[in-house]
Amino acid sequence: MGKQCAITGKKKKSGNVVTFSNKKIKRAFKPNLKRVKAVVDGKVQRIWVSTSALKSGLVERPNYSNRSQE
Repeated sequence: MGKQCAITGKKKKSGNVVTFSNKKIKRAFKPNLKRVKAVVDGKVQRIWVSTSALKSGLVERPNYSNRSQE
């Protein structure tokens, strides 16, 4: 399966590049995805997440500050 946001479901869309002479050439619009560690069902997993989902706080990130210092 191709890259897709695990939170919002954003994925690649297709469209056209339109030149000045009005020629149409196929192109792809790709979402801005980042591979991050997130808490999914109580476990830390690496998932693809869109940057808009990260900025809006829809992703629960793991909290590593609670580790015991040894």
